[in-house]
Amino acid sequence: MIETSTRSEDLMLASDHPVARLLRPALIVGVAALGLAAVGAFLSPQQFFRSYLVAFLFWCGLALGSMAILMLHHITGGMWGVIIRRTLESATRTLPLLAVLFLPLALGVSQIYEWANPEHVAHDLALQHKSFYLNVPFFLGRAVLYFAIWIVLMLLLNRWSLDQDRGHTPALGKRLQYLSRGGLLLYSLTMTFAAVDWVMSLEPHWFSTIYGMLLIAGQVLSAFAFAILMMTALSEQASIRPWLSANSSHDLGKLMLGFVMIWSYFSFSQFLIIWSGNLPEETPWYLSRLHGGWQYIGIGLIIFHFALPLLLLLSRSRKRDWRRLGPVALLVLAARALDLVWMVVPAYSPADFTLHWLDLVTFLGVGGLWLAMFAWQLGQRPLLPVRDPELA
Repeated sequence: MIETSTRSEDLMLASDHPVARLLRPALIVGVAALGLAAVGAFLSPQQFFRSYLVAFLFWCGLALGSMAILMLHHITGGMWGVIIRRTLESATRTLPLLAVLFLPLALGVSQIYEWANPEHVAHDLALQHKSFYLNVPFFLGRAVLYFAIWIVLMLLLNRWSLDQDRGHTPALGKRLQYLSRGGLLLYSLTMTFAAVDWVMSLEPHWFSTIYGMLLIAGQVLSAFAFAILMMTALSEQASIRPWLSANSSHDLGKLMLGFVMIWSYFSFSQFLIIWSGNLPEETPWYLSRLHGGWQYIGIGLIIFHFALPLLLLLSRSRKRDWRRLGPVALLVLAARALDLVWMVVPAYSPADFTLHWLDLVTFLGVGGLWLAMFAWQLGQRPLLPVRDPELA
């Protein structure tokens, strides 16, 4: 029988652990990359803002997807969520940083979005009709509202979770459950509108009613993959290793497989409906992504975002082994980044495939700061919720 400890001091992240040591190098890389990106912004401001958008969407998706999983666990329960709860909470506590990192996008709205350029709007009747919604003040106001809602949800989820650790009241579990029920609805609504604002409006003549759910599924999938990677790394710490059983790995592997299928279903449904409808205002979105080299990225998504993860995650033995499951999670994260490139970049370069050095630099810059903030937050609390009833 394995002896386990649920004392807070035993479950703190060790200072010499690889995840704890991630803080300083991630911060250095993030600051250096953003400094280099600032030079790129001076040389090519339009390219900087466009590259920065992809980076922001990826890292913001990890935080929001983590919050969605956290609320889902508070509603449904299960040991699968207990072991990743602190990882998810730490990821959500990066939202204030992401709100600050949104400022470059707020400053570069006219460089990113066609509808924010008065000259384009003056010669486009469709944009004039949509200007009651697609205008800069309303766009920025909505972004403030989104972050305000997300940060309030994050603060309540984390504060009540900490209160539960301190044993303040046994009713906190129910309170977290009720908050999560409404919180999931708020997250779904705000993220649907944010998907329209931040991504779909890059091509304002095109629309898709499933687009918001497609991004939400991608965010939750990214968060599951990230949580599995963190658990694989944290399994090296002796105090938490006994809790990371094969059953827990199996559960998380099945959940990641489920969201691979959900994302694939939404993606194929959108393509099938638009392509079979053959409407001139809808099909150009796919036409620009099926020519000029972008079709190979689409094929790559079919292989690395759907087919290969599906085949790998069908293996029961792989799902029950943290070390074998970790590389699959890394593959899924890489595919998520590729998917965001495929969704965003062809809006600016539909004729041919193109990538810029600022794409990598901004990704490393935003990611470095995000990972440093995450690692710092992870070290502030025990790696397990020590008074969670399911842990006992």
